[in-house]
Amino acid sequence: MDSNRPNILFLFPDQLRADCIFALGNPQIKTPNIDRLVRNGTAFTNCITPSPICVAARHALTSGVSPHRTGCVDNFDVHCKRPSFMQALNEVGYQTHGVGKMHFSRSKGDWQFQSRDISEELVGEADRDHYREFLKVKGFEHVLDPHGLRSEYYYLPQPSQLPDRLHNNSWIADRSIDFLNTRDSSKPFFLWTSFIKPHPPFESPIPWSRLYRMHEMNEPLRPENFEENQSFWNKVQNRYKYRDSGYDSNLSRITKAAYYSAISHVDYHLGRILDSLGPEIDNTLIVFSSDHGEMLGDYGCYGKRCMLDASVRVPLIIRYPKVFPENAIYSHSTTLLDLFPTFLKTAGRDLKKYDVEGIPLQKLLHTEPKDRFVHSQYSQNSLGLYMSCNRKWKYIYSAADRKEWLFQNGDERKNLTSKKEYSDTLAKLRKLTIERFLNDGYHAPVESENWKQFEPPSFPGDPDAGLLIQDPPDLEKRFGEFQEHARNSIDKGSERYNLLSALARISKQTH
Repeated sequence: MDSNRPNILFLFPDQLRADCIFALGNPQIKTPNIDRLVRNGTAFTNCITPSPICVAARHALTSGVSPHRTGCVDNFDVHCKRPSFMQALNEVGYQTHGVGKMHFSRSKGDWQFQSRDISEELVGEADRDHYREFLKVKGFEHVLDPHGLRSEYYYLPQPSQLPDRLHNNSWIADRSIDFLNTRDSSKPFFLWTSFIKPHPPFESPIPWSRLYRMHEMNEPLRPENFEENQSFWNKVQNRYKYRDSGYDSNLSRITKAAYYSAISHVDYHLGRILDSLGPEIDNTLIVFSSDHGEMLGDYGCYGKRCMLDASVRVPLIIRYPKVFPENAIYSHSTTLLDLFPTFLKTAGRDLKKYDVEGIPLQKLLHTEPKDRFVHSQYSQNSLGLYMSCNRKWKYIYSAADRKEWLFQNGDERKNLTSKKEYSDTLAKLRKLTIERFLNDGYHAPVESENWKQFEPPSFPGDPDAGLLIQDPPDLEKRFGEFQEHARNSIDKGSERYNLLSALARISKQTH
């Protein structure tokens, strides 16, 4: 293999907060294998996702441009002809393989991977699911929710229904190691190992499910007047995740313990993959990141779909000692969009051929563009949520609330929009955020060079309206003696899901 053509290993857990790594300052969590990447690599501690939602973030990541340019601003399918970085790597002789959750827009098929081991969260998200087929062969097809019970249990801590050897985290590591052992060694490889966890439900097998205890966990961050930081989308999420009927300190800390357990379980299997690289590890660019974070009770909120740090900031660690210094921490403003050009530069690919927005991280090691702002977007039209930030400032606008937030130096407890001494900064960041859309010809959120004023979306007053029901599609068939009850439950769930369906329809509209 050409020694000038390093391998690329992309390690990608889902919904992992940037502040859940021991070596980067969290004393309560155990992440020994992520920690060794920190010690032996470079951590970029101010990395922002282009969208705090799975599909939109991944679509932007693989395409190299922001959601308003891909057309994907939520968890729905769009037709986008932009090439992925997998395609670009194929063209220069890399063997590309994907393992685990990809959650891509289905209209682009396998996104130019040469091969895949497929495992998605829900039945029907892919034409086939190799992991569920594996469970069936092992005699575990009776487990209808192998990734944890959803619906009413979605945000309730729960034990895994599977032993570690059959758990999805183990399967993803096994398939990744199999690829590393059987790949074409005459070519450099690109392997994307994508875990479903720690995405909820928060479940882990024994003994990881007992690794943390409730009394060891800190309370979620709930400063004075914390409700003022909640946007319309936070309220929607709290409703359909069954978390808007009061605060329970013990439950919140148990939930955090379960989330940490899921992270530590992923970490264990990451270690197996790293060990399997053997002597090739120093000729492999290893990137560790995630698509978005998790509010985990901070500011009274759960889930993502939010521009606060817990949701929008993601870990970004790179190990490649030939280029990236060891045990180095950079607080530069970075974005997941920087990975497309980083991968191509690593492969020796000419970046001029591709219309991408990011900057190769190799370049950021030596110089940081002055006042670089990075951006994020979720949804659009009357539901649009927009953010611009650099190391000093963060600006957020929510169309549904017709409200702005301005934070300084990472302190999200104080919204400075009402302070006269910050009025010029507020106006500058508002203009910066709007102009980037206008410069790209994206007018959905803008009118007369200002935010378009939409009719505010309605929110149901009934506390049981808008709850999310995600039962397995064959639940009714499996429980014959409870068939009528199951049918009623599913029908009721469909009615309650109408809120999210209506919001999705609004978001898909471009004008």
